[in-house]
Amino acid sequence: MNCISLEQITFRYEPEEPAVFKDYDFQVEEGECLILRGDNGAGKTTLFKILNALVFPEKGSYQFFGTEITRSYMAKNQNSKSFHKRVGYLFQNADVMLFNAKVYDEIAFGPRQMGLSEEEVQIRVEDCMELLDISNLRDKAPYHLSGGQKKRVAIAAILALNPEVFIMDEPLNGLDQKTHERMVNLIRDLKAAGKTLVIATHDDEFAQDIGDRQVNLSFT
Repeated sequence: MNCISLEQITFRYEPEEPAVFKDYDFQVEEGECLILRGDNGAGKTTLFKILNALVFPEKGSYQFFGTEITRSYMAKNQNSKSFHKRVGYLFQNADVMLFNAKVYDEIAFGPRQMGLSEEEVQIRVEDCMELLDISNLRDKAPYHLSGGQKKRVAIAAILALNPEVFIMDEPLNGLDQKTHERMVNLIRDLKAAGKTLVIATHDDEFAQDIGDRQVNLSFT
């Protein structure tokens, strides 16, 4: 079963600009680990923005578990909350994801937005901090952390929502060896747990090791 399906989409940022995608099809099966490859500027980040309903195609359709994702659908708060609970997006630059004063509140933000009790929020945050080995950072300001620490906080914030689909843009970039190994092992665990993974990476060894299938994007 396809959990993600783009059918004949066309997308451009401005009406007078060339299309980033034109009549483009893209599918991901539930439980699949798909590796997205392509040169810089080929459209990987734009595709991820479409999959996360941050931008919308001018033509074609986006189906997420059989529901068409459109601007009007996402304008309804209940629909938006439901969608963003089911799909987690790890940006290439973790800085753009972090905006709370403390690491604990950063990880707690999503579950709180979903209306979970503070007791349940605390359980999820503590579990995620322990899993990512960042419990010692709980009261730190995210903007004071190293690049690897920021990425671990960002992935913990996603894990706290327990989404079905993880979309990761270069998750291994800028990591030291220890954090790199920890991230690879986490992604392996997510795959083993049956999560759907869509990962953009330039790391050939990692792509071959973890991916079920690879899609190469090229310039339109």
